[in-house]
Amino acid sequence: EVQLQAYGGGLVQPGGSLRLSCAASGFTASKYHMNWVRQTPGNERELVATVTRRNSTDYDESVKGRFTISRDDTKNTVYLQMTSLKPEDTAVYYCNTYFGGESYWGQGTLVTVSS
Repeated sequence: EVQLQAYGGGLVQPGGSLRLSCAASGFTASKYHMNWVRQTPGNERELVATVTRRNSTDYDESVKGRFTISRDDTKNTVYLQMTSLKPEDTAVYYCNTYFGGESYWGQGTLVTVSS
């Protein structure tokens, strides 16, 4: 069974940092593109960052230079290092992948940026 378990969210002050983790099971994450997606209430999900199976990365303009996506293939885990956090980064963050005609989502982890 394919599972994505995201964790690491929490409350952080503006300017602070957090690292999110996404533990994958039931498949080999290194074989597929892995995404971090966020959503705020009343809004659509927004693609934040992608790491491809060739380990190239891509970011939404709003997080470029502040967020870094990476993967540890020995742990089948994808990370999102977030720095210089802003209140507008507040959202539920999901990890996501797509293969075999299916889109898979983790349960989400809440990041709140507030003083």
